[in-house]
Amino acid sequence: MTLIRNMIIAVVLVFPVAAVMAADDRPPPPQDVFHYVVNDAGGALEIDWAVKDGAYMYRDEFRFAVDDAAVVLGEAELPEGEVHNDEFFGEQVVYRGSFFVRIPYTLLGDKPASVALTIDSRGCLDSGYCYMPQTWTESVKLRSAATGKSLNLANIGGNSMDEALPADQVFIPDAFAVDGNTIGFGIRMLPDYYVYKSKISVRSLNDNARAGQLDLPKGKLKTDEWLGEQEVYFDEVFGKVAIARATPEAMDLDIELNYQGCKVDGICYLPVSKTLTVSLPEATATTDLSQLPDPGQPVSEQARLSQIITGSSIWVAAGLFFLAGLGLAFTPCVLPMVPILSGIIAGEGDNVTPMRGFMLALSYVMGMAIVYTGAGIAAAALGLQLQATFNQPWILILFASLFVILALGMFGAYDLQMPSSIQSRLSSVSGNQKSGTVIGAFVMGALSSLIVTACVAPALIAALTVIAQTGDMLRGGSALFAMSLGMGAPLLVVGAAQGKLLPKAGGWMIAVKNAFGFMMLGLAIWMLSRILPGTVTMLFWAVLIFMAGVFMGGLTTLGVEATGRQKFGKGFGFLAIIYGVILLLGAMTGGSNPLQPLASVNLGGGSAVVEAEHELPFQRIKSVDDLDREIAAATQNGKSAMLDFYADWCVSCKEMEAYTFVDKDVQAALSTTVWLQADVTANDAADKALLDRFGVFGPPTIIFFGPDGEQRHGYEVVGYMKAPDFAEHVRQALSVSDSMSARTGN
Repeated sequence: MTLIRNMIIAVVLVFPVAAVMAADDRPPPPQDVFHYVVNDAGGALEIDWAVKDGAYMYRDEFRFAVDDAAVVLGEAELPEGEVHNDEFFGEQVVYRGSFFVRIPYTLLGDKPASVALTIDSRGCLDSGYCYMPQTWTESVKLRSAATGKSLNLANIGGNSMDEALPADQVFIPDAFAVDGNTIGFGIRMLPDYYVYKSKISVRSLNDNARAGQLDLPKGKLKTDEWLGEQEVYFDEVFGKVAIARATPEAMDLDIELNYQGCKVDGICYLPVSKTLTVSLPEATATTDLSQLPDPGQPVSEQARLSQIITGSSIWVAAGLFFLAGLGLAFTPCVLPMVPILSGIIAGEGDNVTPMRGFMLALSYVMGMAIVYTGAGIAAAALGLQLQATFNQPWILILFASLFVILALGMFGAYDLQMPSSIQSRLSSVSGNQKSGTVIGAFVMGALSSLIVTACVAPALIAALTVIAQTGDMLRGGSALFAMSLGMGAPLLVVGAAQGKLLPKAGGWMIAVKNAFGFMMLGLAIWMLSRILPGTVTMLFWAVLIFMAGVFMGGLTTLGVEATGRQKFGKGFGFLAIIYGVILLLGAMTGGSNPLQPLASVNLGGGSAVVEAEHELPFQRIKSVDDLDREIAAATQNGKSAMLDFYADWCVSCKEMEAYTFVDKDVQAALSTTVWLQADVTANDAADKALLDRFGVFGPPTIIFFGPDGEQRHGYEVVGYMKAPDFAEHVRQALSVSDSMSARTGN
């Protein structure tokens, strides 16, 4: 049987070699496919393996031996692996990617300084080629061991340990080359110890190489007393990091591996930095390192997007920014465009086909995108504040009036169409009797770009930054235009769907037009809410909703012959009337929140009493000097600071105040932070100076300062962020590296 097995192995190993040689497609040498690093953990030799993608190693083919009789190896502890159906050997257990082998040992005499470990192994490629059995020999320097018996790591890591072990005995790091532009690294921990995923980082110490983004596996969630919910690793963690190299020659790379960990229900260690040397083979790609961001500094989302615009293909950047705009399409900043477009299509009358609805929507979207892009390029090039320019009170009043006029057209006060003389001229040019409406949709889209300026998002700031700082209007403008199209893309679906679903004639069409009329009036109120007091705004909502209930038949008397539709209309109309009355009562008693209209009324007492509303702990600042003074005061008290840029016309600012800043987890994360707020509604000289100091294009933008008074670059927040994400972001931005070192004991 042994002879037959050896013959089979010879056939398996030699035949693929011959086939590959004949095809002149030679496989890489085994040392480029199977990588390993050996360390002594004190009583056990530990081997980190990294197998290149497309290859695997057989579990049963591993053999281990040492050259010193004083060191007796125990049984190797191998991981489970995965089942592989081998053509010749049947079902086998193999290893792919990264895995870890531990070999306990016992000393029979004095501890030698080092031993030569011999490793026998065998591996194959998925292509069918199998390597000859490999024998590797590695000299291992012994760190520590117990004479006469092997160390029991389980006891070392258990709760029986009264004294804390040094970090070097608890966390064992290593690193190795995967290829010329990638290194792998691992950290092993004793039982009952763990490291934080967020605290692991790699930095190149060579001038001609730069470490990139870490590739780490998903960890286990653990609720930490200081850092909240964190991903952590127990036992071991393996990761990869790309290496950007200025030169292709083989080199020795010195890296700094940083990590921090704790013992379960025990001490937390100070951050650890280890310098490791990795021998890199020849690089497959080189990079201009001067174009990369500074190492170790976090990069904000808007900065990453700016790098995409300037460093990627213009088509790749346009595609990514289109997706970013598509994400914005469903925010409160963009959704108001839906009733505007719907009103335009409804105004067409009875015979609106899906194609006609799509063309009207396309004209509307193009008008919005072209004007929005042009305004953005001009504002960035001239150093203007786009939001502030388009949200001045007179502009908001003008557009609110326009929506009121459009609403009156929906209610039948006049025929919503262009003058017949203009329509005749346009039709004589294009031969299309309805071209006037298409142009009208384009004009309305251009005017609706005002609505979109209320949105500030990382993608917008990235495009404006590229234009302002580099003067590259082509790339910045292309990204801005692609983002605009993304915001308008769902409107194309709305247009085509309405062309199919809108009623063609009769009372239904009148009811639909009335509904869009109320939507237009709602848009007018929404725009005016940026400049009107909350109580006045809620009074307008009360009147609008009350009248909508009347139009729905809430006060109409129905006979016994009334249809189900009429009964439903009366029921919902009556509910709207009741809600309108409640809003009116809330407005008259000082309320300002339509979602909680009676919050200001004391229903338990005999009279209406205005309750003291919960106010966020913001300290308002106006100038650069105010900011410097408050940050200095926070630093003296050992506190961090958060600066929030706010404006009355900023929709996302109000979202942050209503949903994010009031969250308990967010307030806990900011418990030792001074809340500063700069109201830049007026956009006067002091506001512009404060915005220019940080290169801010508009609110909401949030900047963090550490207890040392220094700005935490790369942690800026632009646009709305949900409470859980913001709380985690705050913890990362304001974390102090040694804040956990004081926690000890079981």
